[in-house]
Amino acid sequence: MISLSTGAFYERSATQIGSLRSRAESLQKQIGTGERLERSSDDPVAAARLRMLDREERVTAVDTRNADQAENNMRFTDEALGQIATMISRARELALHAANATTSDEQRASIATELDGLRESLLGLANGRNASGHSLFGGQAVGNAYDIDPVTGAATYVGTPTLDLVEIGEGQTIQPGMTGQEVFAFSDAGGAPTDLFAQLASLSTALRTGGAGAADAARDALTTLDTGFDKVTTAQTVLGSRMAWLEIMSERRVDNVERITEERSVMGGADPAVTMTRLQEMMTVLEASQASFVRLANLNLFSMLR
Repeated sequence: MISLSTGAFYERSATQIGSLRSRAESLQKQIGTGERLERSSDDPVAAARLRMLDREERVTAVDTRNADQAENNMRFTDEALGQIATMISRARELALHAANATTSDEQRASIATELDGLRESLLGLANGRNASGHSLFGGQAVGNAYDIDPVTGAATYVGTPTLDLVEIGEGQTIQPGMTGQEVFAFSDAGGAPTDLFAQLASLSTALRTGGAGAADAARDALTTLDTGFDKVTTAQTVLGSRMAWLEIMSERRVDNVERITEERSVMGGADPAVTMTRLQEMMTVLEASQASFVRLANLNLFSMLR
């Protein structure tokens, strides 16, 4: 019986000291990692909340990637729209000059040549690509937004009329660009559907024909170009409002990330001051337990029993 009691003493002491050492190591690990929970069983409620925060963070990361890509697309589009507006303004200046009665047919033919160059540049912008290589104004189309007939030079929109919406957080979506129809297509003075490319081609042809009809065509084109310019500026306004909304949502996501970080710190983070204090207390208890074990083990009774 005495032998069993002696063995039990050593076993209990070893268990107690091992437990204290394990808890001290756990506290040291918390100080090193900054995390309070090593396993879900340490605090099931906090662990469940931390899993929810992890999910929120992953969703926010996806929304941030979507928003960044949408912002890049819209910046490319906005830059292209600015260039398009400048070109239309130049085309209007040329049409105004061609409408002047003192302008000769030779001058109008020269104006037609410049208009052809502007039209070609506009088509280049219309078929432009964003940073990822996707058509700026083609909607969901993979290739170009406009197909150009190699014989007649006529431009036909081959993109889609809509563009996929992008999730940017909080259940909000945004259209990350404009389609060709939203920018270049409109109705002429008679209400017939047309686009900027057809009108420029028609004006160029009329100016090369010469005579009084060329001046009349130039005057009529002023109204048409104004309509086209208004369509582009409207697209710029719409795109600008989307970019402003995207910025607001980006600020919200930043705030949300800060909230997640703060809540994670509260729920699962280890307070350095508190943890170090607990570690110091644990080390004191561990040292006292070890010293107590040594003293008890060296008592005469135990010496005799051994």
